[in-house]
Amino acid sequence: MEKHIKLIESKYLKKDIPKFDIGDTVSVQLKIVEEGKGRLQAFEGTVIARAGSSLGETFTVRKISYGEGVEAVFPIHSPSIDNIAVVKKGSVRRAKLYYLKRKLGKESRVEEKIAHEEAASETPQAAVPEETTPPREPAK
Repeated sequence: MEKHIKLIESKYLKKDIPKFDIGDTVSVQLKIVEEGKGRLQAFEGTVIARAGSSLGETFTVRKISYGEGVEAVFPIHSPSIDNIAVVKKGSVRRAKLYYLKRKLGKESRVEEKIAHEEAASETPQAAVPEETTPPREPAK
């Protein structure tokens, strides 16, 4: 039975979703239809939670707008989401960042992740010369 459900769900799953984690800042482009006209509206903020799996997977984005905290829960595979773009990667140690709701101003920022792997791949170890110092003579 579960195989049949996964087969039916597979045609509704989006394929172009970028990899993002909790703490990342993302920009979500929403399709909005008003009076027969369609437009895109951006919602940019920090991902504070992810929940669910498969077709029912959701993520919660929080931003501060005019001094007020605004949260939105988006289904990842929703047809009303046009695009999800990762603006910057965050470095956090929690699976849910609900504690950010109590923080004000600069305290609510998430530290940006520095990619050590990318920096190491740009400068190979063989290209960096080792500094050699002459051996010291013992003091008399």
